Amino acid sequence: MTTEEPDVPFSDPVDLLIRNGSVLSVQTGEVWAADVAVAADTIRAVLPPGTPVEAAEVLDATGLIVAPGYIDAHMHIESSLLAPREFARITLPRGTTTVLADAHEIVNVAGRAAQAWMIEQGRGTAQTMRWAVPSCVPALAGFETAGAELSAEDIDAMLGWDGVTTLGEVMDYRAVVSGDPRMRGIVAAARARGVRLDGHCPNLSGRDLNEYLWAGIDSDHCKNTAEVAVEKARLGMLLMLQEKCLTPEVVDALLALPHLPDLCLVTDDVAADAILESGHLDRVGHVALDRGMAPIDVLRALTVHPAHRLGLHDRGVVSPGKRADLVLLRSLTDLTPAAVIAGGAVHGRGGRPVDAAPAAPTGNPFADTVHLGPRGADDLLWRVDLPDGEHVFRALRVNEVDTYTEPAEVVLPVRDGVVDWEGRTAVVAVLERHTGRATMSAAPVVGHDLGAGAYAGTYAHDSHNLTAIATDGAALLTAVNAVIGAGGGMCAAIGGADPVLLPLPIGGVMSERSADEVARDGAALRAALRAWGWRNRNVFMSVSTLTLAVSPQVKITDRGLVRVVERAWEPPTLG
Repeated sequence: MTTEEPDVPFSDPVDLLIRNGSVLSVQTGEVWAADVAVAADTIRAVLPPGTPVEAAEVLDATGLIVAPGYIDAHMHIESSLLAPREFARITLPRGTTTVLADAHEIVNVAGRAAQAWMIEQGRGTAQTMRWAVPSCVPALAGFETAGAELSAEDIDAMLGWDGVTTLGEVMDYRAVVSGDPRMRGIVAAARARGVRLDGHCPNLSGRDLNEYLWAGIDSDHCKNTAEVAVEKARLGMLLMLQEKCLTPEVVDALLALPHLPDLCLVTDDVAADAILESGHLDRVGHVALDRGMAPIDVLRALTVHPAHRLGLHDRGVVSPGKRADLVLLRSLTDLTPAAVIAGGAVHGRGGRPVDAAPAAPTGNPFADTVHLGPRGADDLLWRVDLPDGEHVFRALRVNEVDTYTEPAEVVLPVRDGVVDWEGRTAVVAVLERHTGRATMSAAPVVGHDLGAGAYAGTYAHDSHNLTAIATDGAALLTAVNAVIGAGGGMCAAIGGADPVLLPLPIGGVMSERSADEVARDGAALRAALRAWGWRNRNVFMSVSTLTLAVSPQVKITDRGLVRVVERAWEPPTLG
């Protein structure tokens, strides 16, 4: 805290003066009255209130606290369903001034060209975008068909691109633990480059966790039990807590430690409608507060800790010489900013963009990535090589809380090589859409009481094959063909009502439209799925991760059922 006299003029003229507010030190937890002077994109000085300053612009911060801008150390822009520029336009006013984006959704569709396009689209936004090169393209090699495959040589080259700082989440943690040569080469390339290696290892523990850390992968953003979360923190693994990770049990266990670890709060996957309704990193911060974390710990997890993680030592604190990425808060428990400054300019007020004009992407080179023609009813029959009669099929059991799927069993009749499932169970079907072969796998889905209808989408982690869930064959055909006709997207055809379609023509995972338009369709789609009976608290993630073959416990790809922990095929029938 400075002891200068406020009536002594500051010598240098500045571009922006934030007057009459207070300043938060995330280093000490103090809040004190001060003015903040900004020159170009940099904090020039933190001054006693009322210090005479020649300023081109004065921002009155009466009643507000100046804090560092929020930094998201793990997220996927594609999960917003928006192109990068529009994503930045709506998340920046919520305080997210910097992101580390892992583009593994669209890179699984279109490879290196997609990564280059995302980086180019992110240039020129007021929000700082740093990039991770996806480590798992495909997510589980040999078990699914993606639109691209990145070798260790590809990844090594991409890690040298401008703006790239990190190897993206290493999701195939079983391959790391077992010493798989392909994954070993990818990890070795990243370590040779000296970049950070981000992790994805839900509930990995004991000797396997030691092997994962030994490989150099030192963060995790997955949902863990309280015991595993403490074990990971104890061993120095950086916990990146997204909303679903902030369970009361995990937060209580961390707060009970002699010293709270240096945590990061992250978003991972948040769709446009949820951002506009509830927020972005500010939303995750509010959940952490509600779970009992102290305001200063929450704000450190939003600012200085992720800055250090990303090696961005030019931000994360309010200090002279640091980048002028700032949020103006009404209180330390109201994390939705009254105003947001990025690079020295005001870009948000009251959680809304200063610039109301949507930010359209520059072209769409990935408009023709759904290599499927219109389907007929026969194309969607679930065919099996089994004799007529009753058979026990392996099913996926979903739940209302998260994306964890358990194995279950369903007895279904087979006639003339076709499974007769309508009226007996819901099914999930995955159509390969990258090569034009249009092969299909299917399995029953249990856990929700669904009415008549179907859902289909090409936004399906991580290979993004066309994935459909249905209780009705006619609705299944309607939803699938609507998505194919749109060049990718998500569609719900429920109870005979008009289909609800959200087109995603950029690689089948993102829209060219404005956030308001995408949010409107997304909210309608979400409501349709809930009315159908799909009750998960995050329905988009629930339906889109049935194909994520690195997420426990049993998942389905275009090639069949996968036992995730064992990294092995699951037999489709049990007798």
